[in-house]
Amino acid sequence: MSVSSHIEQLKKKHQNLSDSVETLQRSPASTDAEIATLKKQKLAIKEEISKLSAH
Repeated sequence: MSVSSHIEQLKKKHQNLSDSVETLQRSPASTDAEIATLKKQKLAIKEEISKLSAH
């Protein structure tokens, strides 16, 4: 897999997590811990995208 295609996959995953966070934030049944976990995953993906883009 090329770096650019890997970055595209990560961006898609990041967007999916963003959508999930948004959905959970609207749901009264969701917990802050669930939302925080997804936000941490989003941040990790964003950092990986940044590292790969810098090369």
